Amino acid sequence: MTSKTSAMRTMNRASSSATISSSTMSASTISSTAISSAAISGGESTHQTQDSRHWKAYLTLTKPKVVALMLLTALVGMCLAVPSGLPLKETVFGLIGIGLMAGAAAAFNHLIDSKIDAKMTRTRRRPLPSGELSRYKVFGFATAIGVQGFVTLFFVVNALTAWLTFASLLGYAVVYTMYLKRATPQNIVIAGIAGAMPPLLGWTAVTNELHSHAWLLVMIIFIWTPPHFWALAIHRRDEYAKVNIPMLPVTHGISYTKTSIFLYTLLLSVVCILPVLVGMSSWLYLTASLVLNGGFIYHAWLLKYRSEDSTAMKTFKFSIYHLMFLFIALLADHYLL
Repeated sequence: MTSKTSAMRTMNRASSSATISSSTMSASTISSTAISSAAISGGESTHQTQDSRHWKAYLTLTKPKVVALMLLTALVGMCLAVPSGLPLKETVFGLIGIGLMAGAAAAFNHLIDSKIDAKMTRTRRRPLPSGELSRYKVFGFATAIGVQGFVTLFFVVNALTAWLTFASLLGYAVVYTMYLKRATPQNIVIAGIAGAMPPLLGWTAVTNELHSHAWLLVMIIFIWTPPHFWALAIHRRDEYAKVNIPMLPVTHGISYTKTSIFLYTLLLSVVCILPVLVGMSSWLYLTASLVLNGGFIYHAWLLKYRSEDSTAMKTFKFSIYHLMFLFIALLADHYLL
């Protein structure tokens, strides 16, 4: 009996040891599985975060806020070109094509100016100077969306709009960025025509023809561009001087630039009345134009005669709202009156 009892105790101990060992192995397996799952999940999360950053970097290359304002002016050009409803296909694909090629021009600007951007506080965190993207990737991206935009305009909209948009791209990315920007203080004046083209592009997208009214809209943006950009150039004068870019405040001084801004705002207020004089718009647009231009002139006057450290940037920011609301007023006047 004693022998049998001892044997049973030994078997129970072995069984308990096996159970504990099995439990330990199960816990170890579960732990390993959990760690592996967490590692995989963490890896996927990191990968998703990197993808998100890359997409944001590519979006930054296109200067989306600038392109959005350009597309607004292009849409206004489309609306003013036709008396009734817009043709859906030409409108949608026209905006897509113009937007893609504008984004391509901005990306090429990033590529060409990457060395300058790396030395300037305002631009050194851009995707190329910061090392987020390589030059090859930026070139490939800019080329891809540029070609896609041109093909869309050429085959879905019309050839006239495609070639005019391509000319604008060359004007900004090549003529301005590669040559004029580094050659003359009048760089933004001469090359301003490239950035002023969207209303004409919108007009031709839905009509397939050039019209004098569309050129009036181009003229408004063309005259608006120098005081808009020179206000920023005053604020960033030292940075432009450091990288040897002959912006007007660098070559002619801040006082001369402030005078030029003030005179251009006066000229702009006259040009903005032209759509009313030729019958494109009526009193609603005229009222908005007088108020907005009065505000721009006031900011330019403050910049010239009552300037503080923040006045240049306030003038720059106001100019953006000025153009946006001016074209919204054109649109409202067209449809409401």
